Amino acid sequence: MRAQLTAKTLVPTLTEQHYYEFGYHPSPGEVRSWERSLEVLVGDLEDAGLDRVEMLIEYRLPLTSKRADVILCGRHPATGESSYVVVELKQWTKANVLSGTDDVVLLDGIAERLHPVEQVSRYCTHLADFLATLGGSTDQLAGVAYLHNANDTAIRTLWEMPESQTGRLFTGQRRSEFLTFLKSRISDASGTEAADQLLNSAVRPSKQLMALAADEVQRREQFVLLDEQQIAYSKVMRAVQEATRSNTKRVVAVVGGPGSGKSVIALSLLGELSRQGRTAVHATGSSAFTKTLRKIAGARAPRVQKMFTYYNNFINSEPNDLEVLICDEAHRIRETSTNRFTRALDRTGRPQVEELIDAARVPVFLLDEDQVVKPSERGSVEEIERAARRMGCEFECVHLDGQFRCGGSSAYDHWVRRLLGLEPGGPVVWEGDDAFDVTLDEAPSVIEQKLEEKLASGYSARIVAGYCWKWSTPETGEPLADDIVIGDWKRPWNNPKPTKHGDAPGRELWATDPAGFHQIGCVYTAQGFEYDYGAVIFGPDFVWRSGHWEARPEFNFDNQVKKADHAAFDRAIRNTYKVLLTRGMRGMRIYSTDPETQEMLRTLVPARDDV
Repeated sequence: MRAQLTAKTLVPTLTEQHYYEFGYHPSPGEVRSWERSLEVLVGDLEDAGLDRVEMLIEYRLPLTSKRADVILCGRHPATGESSYVVVELKQWTKANVLSGTDDVVLLDGIAERLHPVEQVSRYCTHLADFLATLGGSTDQLAGVAYLHNANDTAIRTLWEMPESQTGRLFTGQRRSEFLTFLKSRISDASGTEAADQLLNSAVRPSKQLMALAADEVQRREQFVLLDEQQIAYSKVMRAVQEATRSNTKRVVAVVGGPGSGKSVIALSLLGELSRQGRTAVHATGSSAFTKTLRKIAGARAPRVQKMFTYYNNFINSEPNDLEVLICDEAHRIRETSTNRFTRALDRTGRPQVEELIDAARVPVFLLDEDQVVKPSERGSVEEIERAARRMGCEFECVHLDGQFRCGGSSAYDHWVRRLLGLEPGGPVVWEGDDAFDVTLDEAPSVIEQKLEEKLASGYSARIVAGYCWKWSTPETGEPLADDIVIGDWKRPWNNPKPTKHGDAPGRELWATDPAGFHQIGCVYTAQGFEYDYGAVIFGPDFVWRSGHWEARPEFNFDNQVKKADHAAFDRAIRNTYKVLLTRGMRGMRIYSTDPETQEMLRTLVPARDDV
């Protein structure tokens, strides 16, 4: 390492490797950080007599896109066992804990960051939770936040956070203490074997984490299964038992419409499988959905949140590392896992569904084929079954007939499907259902007024729209721009950022945070969620002309959809409005910006004065 630093080849090599692995060139700031911080750390290791330690630089944490700056691998000086020190290198010169918080740091007075001690401690816990070689314990791990450019005074409030073996803080002023700590965790023996153990470890949740998940999920009383839900749950559990008994691989698809209980089944499976000590992980293709599930299912035990991950985190998983992979919202499976953040070495072009099937002995896919809203999405029973057969797996499919969203109104579900041409027969008049209210409004201002009345009565409500208006990038310190303009009525889209902007919640929380009502949601923030009362604004991308629907991509601003061929766009736009129309639990209000379409809807939805 020192030879590479002296020859000035380490950082160029790291830069090339970074591009090879992640597919994009690191920023100048990242390069400067490596140049300065690695030089300091290597010098410290040499001065401590630990130049035989193995350094894993930019180590990717399992089942996430997060990377630890450095993991030092070696032998413990007392036990001789493999020992690891996770090091977060910070070039900070000035930072203080943000007032009113315990773990948020204000960096140089302008940027908010997680307290580095909390950051590295969480990294250690995550490694213990998912690397089999560590056995669920942090005993072999230590965590260090090393602020090598800072002195104690410039970060004085950061010392208030309690330290532990997995979370220690050192500054440049305390360099000698840092070296002493390193020598207490790692000897001068070669660290090659320890590094190999870490790099070659199977990735699976630990028994401790599974026990925690079982307790957390199964204590939630709303996860009660009814009728077909229990049947589907039992079939999956039998498939798991049979796969174990016969040493085979089985793929199970659970198919159901909106509100049929797919996610309740998914969480119930996760809880029971964890209770049995079986290695299981929950995955989706939706950031908003996964983050909400993390919040719900891990409310009392934040560690459980790590068992909820994303489809594209299984690109390079070892086959059958997991016993069960629960793929919720599987209609959102993509053609491949590749995106702009994907490592170049992982850009194999392999179908994402094959990666997911490969990852577990029993992959379970829960899906609604009528919720495919992008041409790049490949989540269908046919696609999953073809992949399963191609890979030599047994396959079975379970259908859920129940309707638990939209007030349990199967009549409304069929009405929507016929309205949008997803079911034969054409649109029909809404004849009413005591379980569900359907209203056609003459202006979005009326919609908003009526839903505000519902909010005042204690119900939840949201307004969504077709992707027919451009999105503005929110300016710091300014409110969200009123992108959606319909006559005199103007409202912003939901916040596109993951963090709060003014009073607007981050995009993943739009559907569940009460403050989300004041922005208009789109299909990507609404899909997978429900609220008591909803409203849908049909835009000019889907209009009624001469007795049939016309899909018009020229009026759509979703670049992922409008660039598809016309047939794919037509299918996607029908599914989009179906998703939007089936989020409500008690009622739905409808409005079209197109006069001819609005007139057609008037013939289908009788006027009412009582809603």
